[in-house]
Amino acid sequence: MSIQRAYGFANFADALAFVNQAGEICEVENHHADFSLGWGRATVKIWTHDVGGLTRSDFILAAKIDQI
Repeated sequence: MSIQRAYGFANFADALAFVNQAGEICEVENHHADFSLGWGRATVKIWTHDVGGLTRSDFILAAKIDQI
């Protein structure tokens, strides 16, 4: 089980900027998402690897990334 969301952008540079901003949030939270990046799109997948599922930290991280 994971939280996954796809985001659309006007171009590759905007998608990359989003992934970089989200990555900074992951570093601060010490909770790291998986990213898929392509032209005009980025997908974020979040789960707690240690438990193989979702924890409160996953929802907090997802909410912070949604605020970008």
